[in-house]
Amino acid sequence: MADAPEESAEITENACALDINLGTLSTARAAAMLASGRTANRIGIPAVLDPVGVGATAFRRETASALLREIRFAAIKGNASEIRYLAGISAECSSADVSDADSADAVHSADAAKRLAQKTGAVILLTGETDLVTDGIRMFRIRNGHPMMSRITGSGCMLSALTAAFLAVRPEDPLTACVTAACAMGLAGEIALPSDGNMTFRNALIDAVFRMTEQQLEEGARYEAEC
Repeated sequence: MADAPEESAEITENACALDINLGTLSTARAAAMLASGRTANRIGIPAVLDPVGVGATAFRRETASALLREIRFAAIKGNASEIRYLAGISAECSSADVSDADSADAVHSADAAKRLAQKTGAVILLTGETDLVTDGIRMFRIRNGHPMMSRITGSGCMLSALTAAFLAVRPEDPLTACVTAACAMGLAGEIALPSDGNMTFRNALIDAVFRMTEQQLEEGARYEAEC
């Protein structure tokens, strides 16, 4: 959670993985992200990029470009608009939310994920009604999840943090780590229901992640592998 450039690199030196989230971006935070990313690469821990609203402003576009130019990421997690933008495919990316047009264009979104993986060397986790995970060659479709997850603030950010946690355990196999993280998050959303509203759902979602067992995940994970 360190976002001050005066300490971010030092904090990263004691971490097992790094999650860079464009979220509430500022000049100081952008500098901290670059410092943390360089440190993560130097000490050999996996780094995740969550390019929140990357196409919405020039500042976000420039920051993402700098991060991708200077840092090797193990994984990049984003919605269809964000991934399509980074891959250089036409995208409607005017806010942090995925556009309806980009969300509906599943074929081009899958192509964008593969292209971005090949371009960056990172595993791409594209979130949506069906999550896609690819290393540019292999593709997994994750069927876990529930529409209620899109009705709360922060579920995507939770997933990028969870992805970093799984990468910390399996740094040598980022594809498996990302698939497992996506399944775990989606399954937690299913377990969290029913709820009285989005606030109780959000709390139940966090509890479901906390309480999830290996057996629950093995039995509840729903995914398909494509060659």
